[in-house]
Amino acid sequence: MGTETIDTLIVGAGQAGIAMSEHLRRLGVPHLVLERDRLAERWRSQRWDSLVCNGPAWHDRFPGMEFGGLDPDGFASKEQVADYLQAYANKFDAPIRTGVEVTRVQRNAGRPGFAVETSQGRMEARNVVAATGPFQRPVIPTTAPIDPRIVQIHSAQYRNPAQLPDGAVLVVGAGSSGVQIAAELQRAGKQVYLSVGAHGRPPRAYRNRDFCWWLGVLGEWDAQAMKPGLEHVTIAVSGAQGGHTVDFRALAHAGVTLVGMTQSFDDGVVRFAPDLSENIARGDENYLSLLDAADAFVARNGLELPPEPQARVLPPDPKCLTHPLHSLNLLDAGVSTILWATGFALDYGWLAVDAFDAQGKPQHQRGVSSEPGVYFVGLPWLSRRGSAFIWGVWHDAKHVADHIDKQRKYFAYQDAAQRTAAI
Repeated sequence: MGTETIDTLIVGAGQAGIAMSEHLRRLGVPHLVLERDRLAERWRSQRWDSLVCNGPAWHDRFPGMEFGGLDPDGFASKEQVADYLQAYANKFDAPIRTGVEVTRVQRNAGRPGFAVETSQGRMEARNVVAATGPFQRPVIPTTAPIDPRIVQIHSAQYRNPAQLPDGAVLVVGAGSSGVQIAAELQRAGKQVYLSVGAHGRPPRAYRNRDFCWWLGVLGEWDAQAMKPGLEHVTIAVSGAQGGHTVDFRALAHAGVTLVGMTQSFDDGVVRFAPDLSENIARGDENYLSLLDAADAFVARNGLELPPEPQARVLPPDPKCLTHPLHSLNLLDAGVSTILWATGFALDYGWLAVDAFDAQGKPQHQRGVSSEPGVYFVGLPWLSRRGSAFIWGVWHDAKHVADHIDKQRKYFAYQDAAQRTAAI
């Protein structure tokens, strides 16, 4: 069997890979998308059952197609997102080959392009686009206890409350995933302890506009870098149950026990940092600062958006906030499960090229890597804050595709002698 050759190879057929394919097709760049599973597989099988988008359907989509049969102000389910991505790829007949895993990419010696090893044989590509996204390897901290009496799963493995054994649950991590799962478990009758670290918590909506709209008109989606000191701050926002503002005090009043950041485990006892009040207070500051910015924008532009003074009224502090737990004996508390909502790490072990820094992070400028011919799309903050959203990926992919097209034209250049010889 001969070696298949392609100009541009895209690895991954999620939202990033599909967006790349659309822009390359527009430019007439020959390309192929390889996906080791099905198209949009992570949306289909690697999310919990009740997951919905954290942004409304009018916002969380590609510019060229709306969600069919869904209220624009609604929040698409994971199945609807997967079906949407499939339909979008079908719309422009994206050249996607599924069931093929890329195992290694290495630069050719002394000639352009890359040798690509796959589960179905060897390929050659002039350019390689890594479109595998940020959710590659679930992270569980090294502090996790070794205790066969307690079930431990990552949020990537969680599907629904019935999956867990009887007993209480400690949810570690209070970003969007952790807070939504904790609320679902509490509604299912579980006793839940929620470990809350540093976080931002924007209002779901304010003055008849979703927070996605506010971030747009305030220019926040175009921020090119995270503000200093906020690199490890998660965002607590939810589209679940029709969408609502995440309120940790309300969760506590409903029965969830809030605790500080998880520090250590020792002989069945977990210890929490004495930072719960501080974390909640900073989340409140983040929330109120957006309300302030929105009010100022309304006044400055004379918009007729109804005031919402009730949005500034916070529930009273629950007992778990005024008298926080600093430690918990897991078995005495009936905790049978620890659910780690602690995020993901990148995994580019298959990409053996000089495109990473000493910590293994991609080195790039707006997706154009330090290794000529290698590109990244689908990463948070690839070019700006909006890069993590479907529409943001689309714009990032356009920039990368234009760069690939420009480089192809440089390589196609012929000098005068070459042009004369060709006649």
